[in-house]
Amino acid sequence: MTEQTAPSLETLLDRRPEEANSWVLGNNPQVGRIARHAERAAQVQCTVLVTGETGTGKEIWARLLHELSPRRNKPFVPVNCAALTATLAESQLFGHEKGAFTGAAGRSLGVFRAAQGGVVFLDEVGEMPIELQPKLLRALQESEVTPVGSSHPEQFDVMVIAATNRKLDVEVDKGRFREDLYYRLNMVELEIPALRNRIDDIPLFVEFFSRRFAAKYSRDMWWPSEELLGQFSAYPWPGNVRQLGHVIEQAYVLDCEPRLPNKVAERTEATLPYTDLSQLRSAAVRQAMRSTQGHKGRAAKLLGVHANTMTRLLAQIREEQKSEEADQAEGL
Repeated sequence: MTEQTAPSLETLLDRRPEEANSWVLGNNPQVGRIARHAERAAQVQCTVLVTGETGTGKEIWARLLHELSPRRNKPFVPVNCAALTATLAESQLFGHEKGAFTGAAGRSLGVFRAAQGGVVFLDEVGEMPIELQPKLLRALQESEVTPVGSSHPEQFDVMVIAATNRKLDVEVDKGRFREDLYYRLNMVELEIPALRNRIDDIPLFVEFFSRRFAAKYSRDMWWPSEELLGQFSAYPWPGNVRQLGHVIEQAYVLDCEPRLPNKVAERTEATLPYTDLSQLRSAAVRQAMRSTQGHKGRAAKLLGVHANTMTRLLAQIREEQKSEEADQAEGL
């Protein structure tokens, strides 16, 4: 591909300060290190694995990597690996020839060749079907794909960025993710911290989203009282920055002051065990389910998380309950 001079991170932030500030800037030292590593990885165009909880902005970082790289004027093609099915995924990723299977009325390039010269973003890569993983590994190692219905491999030139909210090393230990693919993807890892671990940046995020949505909905800009800002800083934010943005946007839509979900702020110190993050998460999920009368989809929206994440959280809570019941039974 033709080499182009990529912008520095500082230049990019100066060029689009309002958009970039929402995810990149802040006082958290870990985020500063991530930004420097992102800039270097983008310059050398190596494979990057972006990890972190749902709502921390992994796709935003992937797009930032794209813009920092010499490939910024080429395609950025996202793939939701959680939506791939074993029967169709090979065609979606690697393409197919006309007539390769029933319904293949024409030729398809597939994701990797469609992104030629640019970036392929493998979102939720930890959800990729296990039977597809060796084929992805080979494609990455050889920089070539063989379309379905063809016997001839085709070369491609892309930078690959993968993201997951799962611990892939744990998934490897459990046999759900190939170890060799994990190491192939994890050339550089950007581990995005949860919002509860960067409390000092919450006022910055509040200001950013308030400014953005005030402009979007033609309202006066809102700023919280010192007391309410303290409640925002104390809340665990299971949906991270995405949830914070949702809470503030909802207030502009309804033309009222932003409130924490279900008035959690009013009962924070009395009911939430701040020394145990897993209990904090469970308490937030249970409260969301109660307030929506058990509707999983609305509860997920309330928490600012994806429906798939909500399903996993509920399954984890059920397992915790079973474990507690078993411990209690054993003690009787």
